[in-house]
Amino acid sequence: MANINSTTEQFGDFSKSAIDATMKFATASFTNVERMIALNLEATKVSLGETAKNAKSLAGIKDAQELNSFSTKTAETGVEFLMGYSKNFYEISNAAQAQYSVLFEERVNVFQQSVAETLDKVSKSAPAGSDVAVTALKSGMAASTAAMDNFSKAAKQMTAYADNAFKTASDNVAKATPKRK
Repeated sequence: MANINSTTEQFGDFSKSAIDATMKFATASFTNVERMIALNLEATKVSLGETAKNAKSLAGIKDAQELNSFSTKTAETGVEFLMGYSKNFYEISNAAQAQYSVLFEERVNVFQQSVAETLDKVSKSAPAGSDVAVTALKSGMAASTAAMDNFSKAAKQMTAYADNAFKTASDNVAKATPKRK
C-alpha cells in the first residue's frame, strides 16, 4: 500500500512540475511575442511617418540634383532604419533563446534527477544479481548527462559566435554608411 501512495505522490509531484514548466514557457513565449509585436508596431509607425515625409519632400523637388540628394538621403535613412530594426529584432530573439535554453536545462535537470532517484530506489529493492543491470542503467544515465552538458556548451558557444558575428556585421555596416548632415 505504501508503494501505491509513493507512486501516486511521485506522479503528483511530476504533474505539478510539468505544469509549472509549461506555465514558465508560456509566460516567456507571451512576453517575447509582445516584444516582437511592439517592435513591429513601432517599425510600422516610423515607416509610415518616413513615407509621409518623403512624399512631401518628393513633391517639392525642382531639379535632378535635388532628386539625387533626396534619393541618397532616403537610402541612408532606409539603411539606418533597417540596422536599428535588425538590432532590436536580434536582441529580442537572443533574449528569447536564452530564456528557452534556461527552461530546457531546468527540465532536463529535473528529469535527470528523477531518473537518478528512481534508479536508486530500484537498486535498493532489486533482487540479488541485478546490480549489473542497475549499474549499466546508471552508466547510461551518466553518459546522457555528459552528452547534454556537451550539447549545452556547444549551443552556448554557437550563440556567442552568432552574437559576435552580428555585432561585427552591424559595426561594419554602420562604418560603411555615411552619416547624414
